[in-house]
Amino acid sequence: MSRNFLSMDDVTPDELESLLSLSEEVKRSPADYADRLRGRAIAMVFEKPSTRTRVSFEVGIASLGAHPLALSSAELQLGRGETIEDTGRVLSRYVDAVVLRTFGQERLEGLARTATVPIVNALSDFEHPCQCLADLLTIKEHRGKLEGLIMAYVGDGNNVAHSLLLGGAKAGMSVRVATPPGYEPIPQVVGRAQGLADQSGSGAQILVTNDPAEAFDGADVLYTDVWASMGQEQEANERTLVFQGYRLDQAAVDRADDEVIVLHCLPAHRGQEITDEVIDGPHSVVWDQAENRLHTQKALLLWLFDQP
Repeated sequence: MSRNFLSMDDVTPDELESLLSLSEEVKRSPADYADRLRGRAIAMVFEKPSTRTRVSFEVGIASLGAHPLALSSAELQLGRGETIEDTGRVLSRYVDAVVLRTFGQERLEGLARTATVPIVNALSDFEHPCQCLADLLTIKEHRGKLEGLIMAYVGDGNNVAHSLLLGGAKAGMSVRVATPPGYEPIPQVVGRAQGLADQSGSGAQILVTNDPAEAFDGADVLYTDVWASMGQEQEANERTLVFQGYRLDQAAVDRADDEVIVLHCLPAHRGQEITDEVIDGPHSVVWDQAENRLHTQKALLLWLFDQP
């Protein structure tokens, strides 16, 4: 049976460590992996717009020697009502893996049920695990480790927050999430993350709070995302009012550790969830984080095909 990557919970802590180590090797010596997937074809299906995910996957697939096939749902029979399950059955006859950027997590699960090739979650409303891999690699590069660090995420308790909770906990990190009341991450994800933190033996703690200052205090990593994600555009004005005070500004940086690093998964709405002073400032590693999408996704594909 093919391995899938639909969630950060699809990898064990040891597998996560191996994936990050492989990402470091791929980044350091890309030429050593140039032909590892030669002769394979990988479909990338986008039901949501994309910049970093689309470009990093397409470039990464090609640089591994495989053929990237980028498709929108409008170009497939999905746009005329074919089920995601039937699409999985058909694509499995043509390609060696499917990367899907979609809305509901159930679409990824439906695809995985019928496909006979690896399925990768390139973003859903529930999780963004490929982003989390790049985030963890970036933190490891700049802070030298993961276990024992404190990561503070502020903003909407969305798909990115879910993946950071699960991935951070698996890496032995304490994860603090600060959101306005009513915008917290799903309780089941929080509970699972605390269980993973307990299993790590690192003493990591999971905290969900409505007080940003509580999350920022002494944090090693500060992280934020847009206040209104794709599909929530009609809520943007309301969210702008509700989320005032849940941003990364210089005051947030000053409350954190002296060596704090700042992350944002992009695109950034400057002046809303993050200020120019912070995203362009000396603590920002946002552009390294964006680059690392390429390296971690290459490592992920190699791992799925057992080609390390």
